Amino acid sequence: MPAGGPGPAACQICGAAPAAPVTVRGHQGMVVIMKFLKREGLFCRTCALASFRDMQADTMVLGWWGPLSLLITPFTLLTNLGALSGIRRIPEPVGPGFRPPLDPGKPVFKRPAGILALIPMGLLGLAVFAFTLLVIIGAVVGPSRESSKSSESGGLSDYPNQVYPTLTVGSCARNDATWPYEDLKAEPCDSSAAQYRVHPWTNDTCTSGDHSVGPMYSKDHDRPLCLRPLKG
Repeated sequence: MPAGGPGPAACQICGAAPAAPVTVRGHQGMVVIMKFLKREGLFCRTCALASFRDMQADTMVLGWWGPLSLLITPFTLLTNLGALSGIRRIPEPVGPGFRPPLDPGKPVFKRPAGILALIPMGLLGLAVFAFTLLVIIGAVVGPSRESSKSSESGGLSDYPNQVYPTLTVGSCARNDATWPYEDLKAEPCDSSAAQYRVHPWTNDTCTSGDHSVGPMYSKDHDRPLCLRPLKG
């Protein structure tokens, strides 16, 4: 043992120093068959970078071809990015080891595998964007539609405990209460009990002498009506 204590840890692949613990993960998915891969050990910067690039490139090509793998692979790739930040903190080797280090090769996205992987990654990103957009649209449009339906329902929701006769323009009715109170009943126009003929609500008003009644009496509950006296 050299004076001053042990030297820096050596790479278990090539023997170069310094080295640090590194874990790189991979995933392969083929329909229903999945493989969870892991490469870990004491690596120098060069061998660690080579392991990262190889594992990352293989995962980017082989990790998408199963339903669960579509969810697992993105997390695996992101986990490896965390490992890459640790690899970059390992100092460059101070000297050669007992064998040549692994060849890091080209960066991931300059390899054919990395370029090919842009297709499934782009499709996945598009699917996530579309899903997010649909959720936002649903959150915005949903309450608006409910509000619209509520307003279109007219006055019925304001009077839930009473049944109102349906009056149509041209039909006749009677009021068994004294105005301004209402107890309206539909009546045939040739009946002696008929008191009023139903007229449309025009220009947001009724003709002088008519009685205006709420939209709960109209067929679609969407507009008031006018009751014009038949006699006297």
